[in-house]
Amino acid sequence: MAEVVHMIDSEVFLAFSTYATIVILKMMLLSLLTTSCQLRRKVSVDHEDTVFVKSEDDQRKAVRAGPDVERVRRWHQKDLENIVSFVLIGLLYALTGPDLHVALLHFRVFLCSQIVHTVAYMTSLPPPTRTLAFSVGIVCTLSMVYRVLCTAFYL
Repeated sequence: MAEVVHMIDSEVFLAFSTYATIVILKMMLLSLLTTSCQLRRKVSVDHEDTVFVKSEDDQRKAVRAGPDVERVRRWHQKDLENIVSFVLIGLLYALTGPDLHVALLHFRVFLCSQIVHTVAYMTSLPPPTRTLAFSVGIVCTLSMVYRVLCTAFYL
């Protein structure tokens, strides 16, 4: 048990906690952006959310999603696909006791890929930008998976 407490108290774990908090906060803020975009456009993706709309015709009109709402929702979906796996794998990775500098490289590269991905979505940068940013995040997470598996299975 003392070994686990020592790992949690390590600089790598503290660095992971910091970077994980930043990307989770970004994902939470994006959730608020999705809601605000729906409220501004007066649209909803679920029929039960239109309970305060008076007429049935207006309810049908409200249950739709405009292109900007769908764009934010896809952006949020991509965050969920990438950030959740980073946080789970990153936790296991931090507990394997990697070198601080290598761990910081993983965490920083992932954070930078998320920032580029966000800017690409916000400003509609050319198509390869978002794909490359998303791919860099996946490759970074897969690199941590490799370390976790090597440590766990003594590969």
